[in-house]
Amino acid sequence: MSTPWQEKYELVVGLEVHAQLLTESKAYSSEANAYGDRPNTLVGPVTLGLPGTLPVPNTKVIDLAIRLGLACGCDIAPRMYYARKNYFYPDLPKGYQITQDKTPICTGGKITIPDGAGEKDIRITRIHMEEDAGKSIHDVDPFNTLVDLNRAGVPLVEIVSEPDIRSAQEAYDYLVEVRRLVRYLDVCDGNMEEGSLRCDANISIRPKGSPEFGTRTEVKNLNSFRNVARAIEYEAQRQSEVIDGGGVIHMETRTFDAAKGITIGLRSKEMAHDYRYFPEPDIQPLTVSEAKKEAIRRAMPPLPRELREKYVSTLGLSAYDAANLTDDRDTALYYEETLKGTRNAKAAANQVMGPVRGWVNERGLTIREFPISPVRLASLVELIESGKVSHTLAAQKLFPLMLVQDGTAEELATAHGLLTDTREDAIEAALRQAMKKYPDKVDAFRAGNKGLLGLFMGEVMKATQGKADPRKANELAQKILQEGNT
Repeated sequence: MSTPWQEKYELVVGLEVHAQLLTESKAYSSEANAYGDRPNTLVGPVTLGLPGTLPVPNTKVIDLAIRLGLACGCDIAPRMYYARKNYFYPDLPKGYQITQDKTPICTGGKITIPDGAGEKDIRITRIHMEEDAGKSIHDVDPFNTLVDLNRAGVPLVEIVSEPDIRSAQEAYDYLVEVRRLVRYLDVCDGNMEEGSLRCDANISIRPKGSPEFGTRTEVKNLNSFRNVARAIEYEAQRQSEVIDGGGVIHMETRTFDAAKGITIGLRSKEMAHDYRYFPEPDIQPLTVSEAKKEAIRRAMPPLPRELREKYVSTLGLSAYDAANLTDDRDTALYYEETLKGTRNAKAAANQVMGPVRGWVNERGLTIREFPISPVRLASLVELIESGKVSHTLAAQKLFPLMLVQDGTAEELATAHGLLTDTREDAIEAALRQAMKKYPDKVDAFRAGNKGLLGLFMGEVMKATQGKADPRKANELAQKILQEGNT
């Protein structure tokens, strides 16, 4: 059995993430940017590169790239130009892609990931805009490769990290945070299954303690977070075995076979493309003013890391609760709106993470489709925290009522007789009835078995149909049981 590579080597990984942008039309033409249409129906003269056609930049693409760059703390280039990346492939109808080479729109910045008990910054090299190629289909016709050009010209940003990642888990966490960020910003839907988020991994190893990087290999088009982690683990082990066996790692492009869990060589460095980049002659250089950047910054939603910090440091929630609430943007925004109607942050969090999320998940819906508005949920939190309705009745009866009927929690609780009964005589009558029912338990309680208090509380709540004020019932039960006034 081979020696685990972790004993001798350190892993070095940099990731290139391609994110398809949420625009209505393509990057440089007016065809729809849509997924799932019939093959080769979303194409036009510009996408096909027909003679005499001219590309026109989609300004929404520029705005989304700036938005992502600002969220990552990048420097936004004040002036840049587009470039042509030339290569032949059947699903690239023009024979080149319009991209950026020497002047990416965003440079620097970072994405922060969890690191044990703390955090780690993964630096960003660049974020640049480009257009997607079409799609080659190899598994439909046994004799031919089919080509669907619907995706050709779809706008992308490519997020290139520095080689700061040191484990497969860090790569996984980085991709989770990238997807969360682009979804928060409405930059990309993050669906790896549909190819709107794709990843290439540059992987190398070096002896522990060595300052020099090893020779890297690039694993292309990884289509799930789990497969990224699996490919990194396999490639690190493979490279260590090559080196330990006296071999040499060659710079090459590889692909990952998910069924076998292995990487396979595609082409060596000698076979790598010479893309012959040069400035795009049909699009003028682009300038980005400070005013434009500020306008985009002001329109940005709160970011997940900012919200997590606020929930922990200001609202006093646990790190677990904060991470849970900010896992997706719609849940975080729903919680933010709920907080406008209540100061009980923890109680509101429990409602959102418990019954709200449970109802949504059971039906395979999103929180946008949840029928109780944040304002109404806040009214439920306030009603429970004020003691006007018990937790049990709120969960079993009032919450289901709010799903199907309009009105605040208090209005519905009043109309359906769910408000807490604070009358001492009703609580005392129920308690004395329970004491007559269990005289031996009364004696045991007086002898020191205080755990039996729960039995009498349960009997009181049952007798009052859950309407007894729990705090008042608890106080009264302890008083009467101790006094022995039966």
